[in-house]
Amino acid sequence: MAKYRTHLPQLDGGNFLTDSGFETTLVFHDGIELPCFAAFDLLKTIGGRNRTEQYYRKHAEIARKSGAGFILESPTWRASPDWGKKLGYNQTALRAANIEAIELMLELQRQFDRAQTPFVVSGNIGPRGDGYRPDSFMTVEEARDYHAWQVAIFAETGADFVSAFTMTYANEATGIVFAARDAGVPVVISFTLETDGRLPSGQTLADAIAEVDAATAGYAAYYMINCAHPDHFDGVIDRDSPWARRILGLRANASRRSHAELDAATELDPGDADELGGQYRQLANALPNLRVFGGCCGTDHRHVEAIAFQCLKTRNAA
Repeated sequence: MAKYRTHLPQLDGGNFLTDSGFETTLVFHDGIELPCFAAFDLLKTIGGRNRTEQYYRKHAEIARKSGAGFILESPTWRASPDWGKKLGYNQTALRAANIEAIELMLELQRQFDRAQTPFVVSGNIGPRGDGYRPDSFMTVEEARDYHAWQVAIFAETGADFVSAFTMTYANEATGIVFAARDAGVPVVISFTLETDGRLPSGQTLADAIAEVDAATAGYAAYYMINCAHPDHFDGVIDRDSPWARRILGLRANASRRSHAELDAATELDPGDADELGGQYRQLANALPNLRVFGGCCGTDHRHVEAIAFQCLKTRNAA
């Protein structure tokens, strides 16, 4: 049974860290070939599982030293049916991979979870299509049907909640919220933004959050922003708006490059970890409920350490 499904501890006002750019770490730091950017594929070998566990442990230790809770995001961003088929997985094998990923997160939760520093397990969902640019648009019902399969697995296997990352348009996000509600699990939606602070679909972040909340009676536990540099969206944040108060988490890119530039890049742009940490601190002042801090493309444990130093120590000392 899920440990925190009835009430997510990150909703109580404490600070939580999460991990960084796992896929870009594997590709650019470790030199691991990662077809379709699918980190879950590593779990099919002992070596890959060990590398995955090592990665999460390193981030968990940062959280423990910082006195923060931690969100264990399963490496299943690409473990949905269409992507699994591209990688040669049949439905049985893909189901097993999703289950194994959650079981690894649950194992780490048992080891690290403490009353004052909870470790919460999230079943991570990615977009059906491209995470940088929507090449096709589903209706809400199509998105609900497509993602229900993976959401149901997470509900059965003990994840505390599900998180949909790098959402590029509101219909898909809305369908995922409905699928989570159908399965009886909490859900978090994380939108990605372009350099103009808008979703790749062209919609504003404010309108996307309002649309999803209106369609689903506000079922999403909260919202996040991921896979965008703070410079891309800090100018659109309105501290006093209701939608800004719905944003509790941030997983920014280290690089200021656009999505198109990142897609074409052959070398990693790690940016400046200390600078990024400072930008997170500024955003924490602009987003009154921000309490989940992690990284996305180009970030690694060093960026998470810098973010923890800049944000969490300041808050803990206040």
